[in-house]
Amino acid sequence: MSDRHIFRLTGPDTRSFLQGLVTNDVNGVDEGLVYAALLTPQGKYLADFFLFAQDGAVHLDAHASQADALRQRLTMYKLRADVAIEDADLHLHRGLDSTPSDGMNDPRHGALGWRAYRATPQTDDTTDWTALRVAHRVPETGIELHPDTYILEAGFEALHGVDFRKGCYVGQEVTARMKHKTRLRKGLATVEVHGDAATGSDITADGKPVGTLHSRAGNRAIAYLRYDRADGPMQADSADVRRVTAET
Repeated sequence: MSDRHIFRLTGPDTRSFLQGLVTNDVNGVDEGLVYAALLTPQGKYLADFFLFAQDGAVHLDAHASQADALRQRLTMYKLRADVAIEDADLHLHRGLDSTPSDGMNDPRHGALGWRAYRATPQTDDTTDWTALRVAHRVPETGIELHPDTYILEAGFEALHGVDFRKGCYVGQEVTARMKHKTRLRKGLATVEVHGDAATGSDITADGKPVGTLHSRAGNRAIAYLRYDRADGPMQADSADVRRVTAET
């Protein structure tokens, strides 16, 4: 069973409606996939998703766990906008080989290959997507991305998930202030882990809290860290942890 849910948005106000809500420029769907997020008015994360144009509609590819809440939120914001929000009878296909004619490159990182949306489910995918995400520090819904997340701390600028020139959207003021007026003191980083430590484990250094361990593949993991305490040896459960400074 797929962990993605795909919506189909139609109507003359679709693009202007989305443009006033999401972190990226919706008009990018004319060129391919757009990665974006929906935020609270306080600038915190609600959902992340991909937008694409297909068969005369704008489609939204979100994690299935967020589908119901996302539908409710979009419906709440719709008000009098002439937009219809429906479930799309499409299934996500992914791959790392040559991009097929109906495929679109994953905008977050070139190592993540392509995504396509088809009428039948994919049955041939054996790729270790978690290992690829960890290698390139790409956050995942419900793991690195949660209701306390600020998207710049999660690396959305490097992931091409936010446009600072597009104009207003929900949460834009806080996001812009973090970009232009502050230096990030916390955020996602790549770490080496040697030993046993579960996802969600607290990371400490000299007994002081440093952050949280998230997705892991082998001896590499994504962690949320307080940068000023992450320069030396750290611990998570019974594992030794050290930040990888030369990150890709």
